[in-house]
Amino acid sequence: MTENDFRIHHLVAKSAHRFPDAVALIDGNGRQITYAQYQAATELAAALLLDRGVQPGDRVAIVAENCITTAVFVFAASTVGAYALPINARMTGAEIARVMSHASPRATVFTTEVSKEAAAHAEGASATAQQTPFGNFAIAVTGASDPEPVQAGPDETAVLLYTTGTTGDPKGVMLTHANLLFAGRASAKLRGMRQDDTIYGVLPLTHVFGLASMLMAACDIGATVQLEPRFRPDALYAALMDKATVLPAVPQMHALLMQYAKDRGLTHLENSKLRYVSSGAAPLDPAWKRKAEAFYGLPLQNGYGLTESTAGICSTRNPIGSPDISAGFALPETEIRLDTSVGAEGDPDAGEILARGPQVMKGYFRNPQETARAIDADGWLRTGDLGKIDADGNLHVVGRCKELIIRGGFNVYPPEVEAALNDHPDVIQSAVIGNSVNGDEEILAFVQCADPAALTKEALAAFAAERLAGYKRPSRIILTTQLPAAPTGKILKHKLLSVFAEQLAHSAAEE
Repeated sequence: MTENDFRIHHLVAKSAHRFPDAVALIDGNGRQITYAQYQAATELAAALLLDRGVQPGDRVAIVAENCITTAVFVFAASTVGAYALPINARMTGAEIARVMSHASPRATVFTTEVSKEAAAHAEGASATAQQTPFGNFAIAVTGASDPEPVQAGPDETAVLLYTTGTTGDPKGVMLTHANLLFAGRASAKLRGMRQDDTIYGVLPLTHVFGLASMLMAACDIGATVQLEPRFRPDALYAALMDKATVLPAVPQMHALLMQYAKDRGLTHLENSKLRYVSSGAAPLDPAWKRKAEAFYGLPLQNGYGLTESTAGICSTRNPIGSPDISAGFALPETEIRLDTSVGAEGDPDAGEILARGPQVMKGYFRNPQETARAIDADGWLRTGDLGKIDADGNLHVVGRCKELIIRGGFNVYPPEVEAALNDHPDVIQSAVIGNSVNGDEEILAFVQCADPAALTKEALAAFAAERLAGYKRPSRIILTTQLPAAPTGKILKHKLLSVFAEQLAHSAAEE
């Protein structure tokens, strides 16, 4: 076998050969498998797919939450030459139907053992229950074989991940074996991951962050992934007191963990084996970063990427206490530049972030028009994010092109406003969006706090006024105990107006 025909399922075979007795995966229910058992499970799952008529170039949907079954079928699809299609089981039936209609999978696996939502979807699909040594699940033939042309090798599609959008048709991001292999190896090297590490795996395997930066990275070096189907701060805290040594997470998870500890009178993490902690999917602010580093006693590394770039584009390598809140500099073999003609009028230093490298997707599944809009003839991916590059070459992500708020002719970047609000000791996290009104945009701030009764809108507005220019201050503040969030913990900003419609209407009536 050469690098020219290496595919993601070969990662399992390689680690099974090198570390057969090492623990590969631990389920949320405590079940665990070694790498030798991982390889056997992958072969068994591949046989189940072949029995259901799956051919090279077919799609295999995995309606899932994190468990051993999810990981096994990702690699089993690769074994038979099919595309793995991980789908978050917590999506509605209508949302899943849209993806299934576009991707037309031959077979679908449902992780019924760990997800009541997956079980409900399985019942609707008349799936057959299956019991195996690596887990119980359901599987159904959900369509006729409709294979794409395939050529064996690393440049063939390995995984389809559908991007979440509020309008329009779903877009299936085609990630190749080469994309995922690069992303996994880059992530493992960046974090200095070792074979004896245990990665806390609550980032969903149905999203690129968990799939590439966690599952592929661990499998490449023979490390352990402790899988959790859903984020719970108490479970994370217990894991950090036990075996977890590497924690990749998003800011919301860190914030909720620190609040959990604070509620129990704990100011910092003690007696933990944790040696690496990172944050992704959202910008950092200096005060919050200092607080997190004081809690963990470790440097908090930051990074930037998206589904279309197989998670990683940039990352930091900072010592503890560094004031750097950038997303870091480009990964090896990766280039970044800014298109300053896009989205940032009046700010000559900001522009749309463009990236090029071995992690850039193959394209959108059966959608050449959108592919051409996203990737130019020279291979540059248009991210849709606004950024700046400082004198040291570090990338600073300042917001989405479409999320930029223009208020009274001034540019307002939501992360800057969120950083000011998050600095308040009673605030867990916040989300800021713009809302068109009377030919201008108002700034709406949705703020999660442990006890809204202990904090008033007026007090928080006064706090923000000390830190923000007048045009950056929120027009309205909504206090809540919970913000709508994806399984990754990422705040779903497109749902804020609908979720808090009643509070917004009440707030407008008071003005």
